[in-house]
Amino acid sequence: MPGAPRGGPVLYLVGALAGCVVGLVGGSFRWCLERADALRGSLLDASQELGVAGRLVPVALAAVGAAVACAIARRVPAAAGSGIQDVEAVWHGEREPARLLPLLPAKFVGGVIAMGSGLLLGREGPTVHMGAAIGTEAGRRTRMSARDVTLLHTSLAGAGLAVAFTAPLGGVVFVLEEVTRTVRARLVLLTLIGTATAVGCAQLILGDRPVFAMPDPAAPPLSLLPVFLLLGAATGVLGVGYSRLVVGALAYCDGVTRVGPVARAAVIGAVVGLLLGIDPSLGGGGEQLSGLLVDGEVPVVTVLAGYLVVRFVAGPLSYAAGAPGGLFAPLLALGALWGALVQGLAAPVLPGGTGAASFAAVGMAALFAAVVRAPLTGVVLVVEMTGATSLLVPLLAACFAATLTADRLGSVPVYDTLRLRMTRSS
Repeated sequence: MPGAPRGGPVLYLVGALAGCVVGLVGGSFRWCLERADALRGSLLDASQELGVAGRLVPVALAAVGAAVACAIARRVPAAAGSGIQDVEAVWHGEREPARLLPLLPAKFVGGVIAMGSGLLLGREGPTVHMGAAIGTEAGRRTRMSARDVTLLHTSLAGAGLAVAFTAPLGGVVFVLEEVTRTVRARLVLLTLIGTATAVGCAQLILGDRPVFAMPDPAAPPLSLLPVFLLLGAATGVLGVGYSRLVVGALAYCDGVTRVGPVARAAVIGAVVGLLLGIDPSLGGGGEQLSGLLVDGEVPVVTVLAGYLVVRFVAGPLSYAAGAPGGLFAPLLALGALWGALVQGLAAPVLPGGTGAASFAAVGMAALFAAVVRAPLTGVVLVVEMTGATSLLVPLLAACFAATLTADRLGSVPVYDTLRLRMTRSS
């Protein structure tokens, strides 16, 4: 009978097989993004040899890429933006799960074009959304009950996040802390098996290296714990501002009715292209920038401050273009910049040997916690991405302070706001 309950071993088997598909799709998506980033870098290098005319190359590249990606999202509205808020809305019963077709090709191709052209967007949003759609399709094809289809949709979304950052435990915690905010045995088990098979299959394409090859730093002295608490509190204020800027940029662009969405995306892309022409690190998702910072390759304070200010504005602006892409990766890069900047400013009064790399890693998790309001997910993601287990205590302290500060300032978690905005407009 269609829709009959088919839980137990069958449900977990379907979750495992669907996880394999998520791993192969998500791994291919990351591979394509790496090739697109490399191609963009080669074009930017070649354009520098063309003199003044060469400065138009990154502008044209980003403008055309943003316009094409936005046009794809206009044809498939569910493909626009991150997709995480859509996954959360399905769990809360506010909308039906998106169909695998045409969502998956639109999200895949649109995401590669948008991020490959240099927009400040993250790969995790599309990967989470594609994972959720694969889970839904697996449940429907095997005639699962509506409840089990929702479980597959949600658990495979976590598998998508795990593949995006090679963070299997992070994917599980993300489902429990951010998407569902509950712990249920079947949900936990299904997410575990889906995430395990997804990451395993993705490694066939990507290898098993961590996202950032950070040398494990020495554990900071206990006397620095108040410093990390203060860093977290300050990061909470920064996170509130960033969340409001993301939502404000979307609202402002919606109010610009004289220019169509695709033309508006092209203008935003052109602005990002100007930034890329100045310095490639001012655009893109920021993974390479984050990797350099947590590896200890830190520019001078003035350069850090410039990167921070530009990316603080350019990230929300890129998201407002309406192209497929997420918020996490640019957010992590911004947090790494912030942490390294704080260390650079406070270096004269800090104990010797307290490196910027540790502060960059802590800043990543703290800003994530302040904006997304999922502190444990932030800690686990950063530890899995960097391997820096020695920073667990500073990470926990900073994320606690960042989350508490953002709550006290009355800020709503960014995906709650985006979900409410999405359901009102649909």
